[in-house]
Amino acid sequence: MTQRVTMEDIARGAGVSLATVSLVLRHKPGINEETRRRVFNTARELGYRKHSLLTLNSSPELQQIGLLMKLCGDSAPYANPFYGPILASIEATCRKRQINLLVAFMPVDIDNHPQELPRLLMDNQTDAIIMAGAFVDQTINQLLEKPGKPVVLIDAYSTDANYDTVVSDNFRGAYHAVSHLIAAGHRHIGLVGALPDAYPSIADRRRGYEQALHDHAIAERYFADAHLDNNDEVSVATTKLLQRFPQVTALFCANDMAAISALTAARALGRRLPEELSVIGFDDIETAAHVTPALTTMRVDKATMGRLAVQLLLNRVESPESSPVTVLLRPTLVERESVR
Repeated sequence: MTQRVTMEDIARGAGVSLATVSLVLRHKPGINEETRRRVFNTARELGYRKHSLLTLNSSPELQQIGLLMKLCGDSAPYANPFYGPILASIEATCRKRQINLLVAFMPVDIDNHPQELPRLLMDNQTDAIIMAGAFVDQTINQLLEKPGKPVVLIDAYSTDANYDTVVSDNFRGAYHAVSHLIAAGHRHIGLVGALPDAYPSIADRRRGYEQALHDHAIAERYFADAHLDNNDEVSVATTKLLQRFPQVTALFCANDMAAISALTAARALGRRLPEELSVIGFDDIETAAHVTPALTTMRVDKATMGRLAVQLLLNRVESPESSPVTVLLRPTLVERESVR
């Protein structure tokens, strides 16, 4: 197996310092053209171009990214309606930047706490890590906090360390969704699938629901508490809520899968949709447009989340001492047929 060519090899071959090689390969100013040409020629002769795919779009310090994605039970991770598009976007962005991508799936419990540690975390195969959809516990923190290895979280959360993060503005998105129902004339609005101690993104959606009702002087609260990753639990909770409180005319659901389960449960009770019950979801997964009635929802730009995660890694390579960055993407309302 051919040994990987390093910047140290190029520095020796070109007769320059490692710092000079780094500046040249990052296309930085301050290097004379003769030296710049010699470094590039040496890199090509040694085969560095082949290994790092060095182009104007690539970063020599970021040749291989590791992506850790949560895995819930026996679900098909690539088909996950929320994280699947994020993974596809990260892969496309890395391909465009000519960066290798390694993907590992991390089993989590019902509350998104890691149950197993992928070897990708322990093997020194990657230059950077993206972690999606799970809590960063103390053990993972210790493995991630390696000098010079940038980390970005996507819809993932850590209480022990500060990382660059890309998240949806879940509070404002939920607030907007409930305000939309209120503007449509609804006053008895239930919340489906957001437990009080839910995963932070879902807890923010619960807060947005409550704040919207508060700001519109609506006192009644109706909760169908359930774990979002358990469709049966969501259906049972929705059925109990609608049976106990028949005055409820609208449901805000903490994600689209919960909304689809709620539609099914309501229809089983004989509720006409949307004539007697309006439903709004969150995320705008592909299935949302194809259920009956087509689901009104808050769209989360999942492709942009993936692109931004890679860009934050590149920014961190350029400015390793800069303050941690959190990017909030504002969800947008997609009006379909499930709200009246």
